[in-house]
Amino acid sequence: MFPIRDHNPSERTPYVTYALIAINVVIFASYWPLFDNEPALAAFFQTWGMQPQRVSSGAGLHSLVTSMFLHGGLMHLAGNMLFLWIFGDNLEDQMGHVGFALFYLAAGIGADLGQLLADPTSTAPVVGASGAIAGIMGGYLLLFPRARVDIILIFIIFFKIFTVPAWVMLGVWFALQLFNGVASLGADGVGVAYWAHAGGFVVGLALCLPVWLKRGGISYWQRTHGHPPHPETNYNSRLPLVRRRK
Repeated sequence: MFPIRDHNPSERTPYVTYALIAINVVIFASYWPLFDNEPALAAFFQTWGMQPQRVSSGAGLHSLVTSMFLHGGLMHLAGNMLFLWIFGDNLEDQMGHVGFALFYLAAGIGADLGQLLADPTSTAPVVGASGAIAGIMGGYLLLFPRARVDIILIFIIFFKIFTVPAWVMLGVWFALQLFNGVASLGADGVGVAYWAHAGGFVVGLALCLPVWLKRGGISYWQRTHGHPPHPETNYNSRLPLVRRRK
């Protein structure tokens, strides 16, 4: 189950979202040849990925930023960029370009710190934009809890597109990160940084509180009923095409 689009058009061109997607793709392409050389790839991730044990000792602090622009494979990159594309433009619309760029970096660093606190002795490097994007999802949940999101459910050879409120999709996703994070405590060889996801989500929600309060807090929800404060997009086809209001 994963989202393919929302019905929440942005009212300005999301230049920062586009730039973040481009930067992640270009950086991934720059070290793509290393995937044919496993020792070299491992050394690369050890240098630029966030290694909790090393950061806990006060070294490699640069990796709190560099790690969020690295990915462990093509599907890892594609999945993260899909989530960034769907949810990032709306937060950029609300925060402005500079504010959203700072928010993204802060959420990514907060996500890495969440993983570090959960497993400070780990030597496995943490890489990926997932934590920063989890922050976007947390902020999106606060501002647009009832925005409609189309998700595709795949079960063996059966698939179907459903439209659900954002709070359902994002709430289930966050609950899964917490459940898997708790289940992974003390386990060796866990390949997913669940606590980075959960930490990024909470940090993003907290960082978005000033935006929500500026719009009225509870009264903002009462005015909008949890929906975006502008007309939502109505799709006439099943194709995952997102149209932006002019």
